[in-house]
Amino acid sequence: MFRLAPGLELILASASPRRRQFLSEWGLPFATARPTGVEPRPEADESPDAYTRRAAQAKALAVERRLDPATRARALILAADTVVALEGDILGKPRDTAHALEMLARLAGRSHEVISAVCLLPPPGWPGGPGELFSDVSRVFFHAWPRSVLAAYARTHEPDDKAGAYAIQGQGAFLAERVEGSWSTVVGLPVTPLVRILLERGLIFPAD
Repeated sequence: MFRLAPGLELILASASPRRRQFLSEWGLPFATARPTGVEPRPEADESPDAYTRRAAQAKALAVERRLDPATRARALILAADTVVALEGDILGKPRDTAHALEMLARLAGRSHEVISAVCLLPPPGWPGGPGELFSDVSRVFFHAWPRSVLAAYARTHEPDDKAGAYAIQGQGAFLAERVEGSWSTVVGLPVTPLVRILLERGLIFPAD
């Protein structure tokens, strides 16, 4: 569906299967470089949106620092971060199954925000500026599931490495009654603004 601009190499700074799937479905070739040990902790009074942007940028810069000059000269680095926020409180990944259940119990019968941020670092000197940093927010409404149902889901271990302890694109899809905003933002990549920026900056083109 899309192709990279001539001479570009796309590097995805993420191990997320769903983010890889989006790029693959678009027909964009890419390499992965998983940033490790760089995800910052939220600062006091930092909003979830500001934190998510800062985390995405930290991932992109960590990968950039590892590239040799020749690779960096042609690399388009794409990093993303997603958080779940309940009344301004950031819910990260659960420590264990019991913690996942407590998170799910807090979310049940209520709405919460899911914020996904993206940092794009084109090659140095690329037209239009050095990079892009943006975020998108969706609101997810959970059904008021009984604790026994939430416990059964927590025991699947799907929540173990998920922000907010659930995956709307997986077994946890039943949890949400509805979503206001972009479903892809909840999954972890706000695809509409991402593709728009990539096209506007001449980083990708529609495939012939």
